[in-house]
Amino acid sequence: MKTVGIIGGLGPETTSEFYLELIFSCRKINRINYPHILINSIPLPFNIEESAIAEGVGEEKCLPYLIDSAKSLEKAGANFLVLPCNSLHVFINDIRNAVKIPVLSILEETAKFLKNEGVGKVGIIATPITIRNKLYEKFLTRGGIRQITPDSLQQAKIGKLIHNLVSNRYDNRDRELLIKIIEDFAKGKVEHVILACTDLQLLMPQHNDIKIYDTMKILADATVKKIVS
Repeated sequence: MKTVGIIGGLGPETTSEFYLELIFSCRKINRINYPHILINSIPLPFNIEESAIAEGVGEEKCLPYLIDSAKSLEKAGANFLVLPCNSLHVFINDIRNAVKIPVLSILEETAKFLKNEGVGKVGIIATPITIRNKLYEKFLTRGGIRQITPDSLQQAKIGKLIHNLVSNRYDNRDRELLIKIIEDFAKGKVEHVILACTDLQLLMPQHNDIKIYDTMKILADATVKKIVS
């Protein structure tokens, strides 16, 4: 099996969930041994994380940490890398250029998955960085998938919700708000929504009328396939 390197800590709860997802999935496939997983949990200052991920300001301050993490994982023996954070895929090309091993993209894997599912239109719930930089647009368009984004009022609410998640101050009111935003997509005849911020899976939203796709789970499944390939 291949060794995966996880650029982690963005945030820590999501990194731990991602790690466990890999372990449980690999255990179903391989009953002989656990996968070799390297995790580099980035010591990102709280103020940089909150302003970049939740507010979409100063994300360039994250880049040196990402590059250092990628190089450290490569040096430690990783065969390929993953970054379970949608927003910081704004730097995916910089990371790929910094190392000589493959780096899976949550954007590419999600678009590929949705195309295989036959999805033609999808709503996106994401951070300001992801929406402003249209990180998913190219990959979804290439797969013939129409992207629906929240209006400015909804995006402001999403930004506040994600800020609560990043700062570990979330509660059931945030979950109810997320479900309300998903319901607004349903009113617009959108039948599929992606949680394009990996921290959103912590709220575990469900809806009877809309299929909700967790991008963290999609990346985890793609990672497992590469581990055992």
